Amino acid sequence: MKSYFHILGNTFISVLSTVVVWFAVIYWAYLQTSSVMTTAIMSGVYLLLVMLSGFWFGAIVDNYKKKHAMMLSSIATLVLFGMSTIVFITAPEGSFTSVTEPRLWIFVVLILFAVIASNIRSIALSTVTTIMVPEDKRDKMNGVVGTVNGLSFMVANIVAGFALSFAGLWWVLVVGVVVSGAVVIHLLFLGIPETGIIHNADAPKKLDIRGTIKIIAGIPGLFALIFFTTFNNFLSGVFMPLMDPYGLSLVPLHVWGTLWAVLGTGFLVGGIYISKKGLGLKPLRTLFMVNIVMWVICIVMVVQPSIILLSVCIFVWMCIMPFVEATEQTIVQKVVPLERQGRVFGFAQSIEQAASPVTAFLIGPIAQFIFIPFMTTGKGVELIGNWFGVGAGRGIALVFIATGVIGLIVTLVAMRSRSYKLLAQRYNS
Repeated sequence: MKSYFHILGNTFISVLSTVVVWFAVIYWAYLQTSSVMTTAIMSGVYLLLVMLSGFWFGAIVDNYKKKHAMMLSSIATLVLFGMSTIVFITAPEGSFTSVTEPRLWIFVVLILFAVIASNIRSIALSTVTTIMVPEDKRDKMNGVVGTVNGLSFMVANIVAGFALSFAGLWWVLVVGVVVSGAVVIHLLFLGIPETGIIHNADAPKKLDIRGTIKIIAGIPGLFALIFFTTFNNFLSGVFMPLMDPYGLSLVPLHVWGTLWAVLGTGFLVGGIYISKKGLGLKPLRTLFMVNIVMWVICIVMVVQPSIILLSVCIFVWMCIMPFVEATEQTIVQKVVPLERQGRVFGFAQSIEQAASPVTAFLIGPIAQFIFIPFMTTGKGVELIGNWFGVGAGRGIALVFIATGVIGLIVTLVAMRSRSYKLLAQRYNS
């Protein structure tokens, strides 16, 4: 376990430094170009690459020793950070001030691929947990991993803003290169107890999506679990474009930003709880209970235009979010053979990550042209306006309520389905 915590710490530092650089580059690119198109393209391409790369990264994790896969990830990030730094310092003045400037996108793409390469570590860490953590402690350890991931993103957001403001992007890049190099050196001295790479006759050394699908289909209820998480991500995609506009309809920008910094600690609270108490003897049932609470919160938090109500509900939501990821990780680690876990985790990542961006793109026009008019000048004003409220914020609130109702119905139906009963039996066998 001591070695495992060294690997977890190494991963935390790696992810933290990588995300700090990525956030800093996003902020910097917007300030340089004064165009939201820059950040929109960067975010969109990032989500697309995460979705597509999961299949490939899962195969890498399965086909190489886990330490070698982690080393490959870290070295790729280090080299790409180094190349991007060279592009940055050799660029003539004014090279990054326009969206149409090729050098800007060469620089951004190098940073982007460095960040994407680090995702190999996330998949590898899930399989390392299977190898190094006893089965009866994996749920708690998955809670620790969730806490580490949440902490890294929270700290990275703050550090990136301060570092860019007071030191500039050049120093951010230099520190990124130095830390990435230190991560590689530290990883050299860490050991993962693998005597070799496990292969079955039906598990060829290649991407093998068909074989991965066959493995998932052969475990009753596992496909249903992945699609359930994917469906939840479809619904959660509603929050990406609408939560900020709704919050800003209640409080000023500086208050909203401060609130999120505080409410984000809920993710850590949830992760710490799992690390101490675990997920219980029936993690699949825990997943459904958590989802029921999530969708009830989604309905309740906007019943009235109250920032106090919204804040309390968001904090509770953040506290229970780690349970969703930890449950899926724990179940896969037990029911999927180790030699296939990398590809299954990668497959799940690709499928599940595809959901939120699709909803985010669709829900904006739906809210703008249907729900907001309904609660500003449409029939909604007459039907429920006297107690629900009117205006653009109330139209957005109606979207959240509809999302919560749909999510609650799907969760209750899924809970009673045969697929999930079979998966629960497989897990407990």
